[in-house]
Amino acid sequence: MAAVVSWIAESVPEILQISGMTLQTFLVFCAAFLLANVLLKRSRNLPPYPAGCVPVLGHFLALGRAPPLKLAAWRRQYGDVFTVRLGMEDVVVLNGYTAIKDALVDRSELFASRPQVYFLDLITGNGKDMAAVRWGPGFRQRKRFAYTVLKNLGMKVGRGSMEGHIREEANCLCSRMAEYKGQPFDFAHDVTVTFANVICSMLFGKRYDYGDETFQELKKAIDAVVIGLAAGQVISVFPFLRFVPGGLVFSLHHVLWEEISRHREHLDRKNPRDFLDFCLLEVDQQDKVEGLTEENVMYMAMNLILAGTETTAGTLLWALLYITQNPAIQQKVHEELDAVIGVSLPTLSHRPQLPYVNACLLETMRIRTVVPFALPHATTQDVKVREFHIPKGTQVILNLYSLHVDPTYWPDPERFDPERFLDAEGNIINKPESFMPFGGGRRVCLGEKLARMELFLFFSTLLQSFTFRTPEGTPPPNTDYVLGLTWSPRPFQVCATPR
Repeated sequence: MAAVVSWIAESVPEILQISGMTLQTFLVFCAAFLLANVLLKRSRNLPPYPAGCVPVLGHFLALGRAPPLKLAAWRRQYGDVFTVRLGMEDVVVLNGYTAIKDALVDRSELFASRPQVYFLDLITGNGKDMAAVRWGPGFRQRKRFAYTVLKNLGMKVGRGSMEGHIREEANCLCSRMAEYKGQPFDFAHDVTVTFANVICSMLFGKRYDYGDETFQELKKAIDAVVIGLAAGQVISVFPFLRFVPGGLVFSLHHVLWEEISRHREHLDRKNPRDFLDFCLLEVDQQDKVEGLTEENVMYMAMNLILAGTETTAGTLLWALLYITQNPAIQQKVHEELDAVIGVSLPTLSHRPQLPYVNACLLETMRIRTVVPFALPHATTQDVKVREFHIPKGTQVILNLYSLHVDPTYWPDPERFDPERFLDAEGNIINKPESFMPFGGGRRVCLGEKLARMELFLFFSTLLQSFTFRTPEGTPPPNTDYVLGLTWSPRPFQVCATPR
């Protein structure tokens, strides 16, 4: 109780300031929440609650600043399936390979919907996109259409792929790094621009320079959305926070609406150039997606920008951080690249011949799962999970982090060891058990194939071109993280020396 009182004392002034509410209104809200919390009965036979649940807040205080670590600790105490209370909502958490595979793969359709989470609905138009749309024909049609269009635009290996464009962006990134002349620098912004250029070229035929002011604003908007999604449950608990200005979020909408208007004005119906062109043609023709509107197109494009920028950029940053931390592993990468490629630059055709390079990327995705919980799921009907009953519409969190640090499958899980993904003959193990960085089933990441292409080409090109080391007189970068919707490394500097 003391923790609750302390939290309220510290938080109330800030909440009142940002929401413009009076103390009286705030107290009315709190009284209503307390009353509802008392009256609301818990569903029968849900999985057990961990300790630390308090009125109104539920388990928010108990989860602390590192929810993935806390949920992993609770798994050891309460098992693979338990319930956390987020405000006044019961949320079922699934942990471990068996439980998550059952939900994502074996019975995928039963867990394939999305819950109502205020901020998620805000930035997706209450399910007018692909990521947050509830389960049903609308979701299936939009996802199938988007996947087909992205494949036509190059999300594939072989003729007509995006490989050439990705390699050009990799060369631009190398040129950018060379400008630092071996001096310490934080290259998070440069990496983010690089990944944004790949997805933006597919979406609306545009790339950004590293110092572009428009991109700076776009990045601020993306960051605001990512932070807002991470705080979405807090906003659901305290509805008055919904009135906090969301200008940065809507600035991203503004950028996309401008692009849609530009594409509509110059649309060539016989020669669609990019994702927006294909979507606008479908809006007019209504052949594949029933009732598709320009508003749907805007939200779908926003999905792809968010998913195609933050997650992949974060993964590459983690890979370079761990490579810098482990010079012996970096040396092995250099030796494999030199033996297979020589002085040229990598292509996708080299991927099967570079098992250690691939293993480094897979180990990065394991040890620092960039989206540790994925987006929340919801049950499409009443479901029995083990001996527990999960009602239709229940929010379900899939703790992917728990898969990747399970010592049953990954001994000494906090140690960075690419050899986990190599068999006795040194061949890559592509699909090990307890490894699902892109999720799975009906809601598997739409851009997984593109992400894997990008990560391989950017990582191998950078390591072929540079040696990364810690700046003189400073400790190696640590593996502490910033947890929003994604799991990002804290800012760190490296020196990139041309090879």
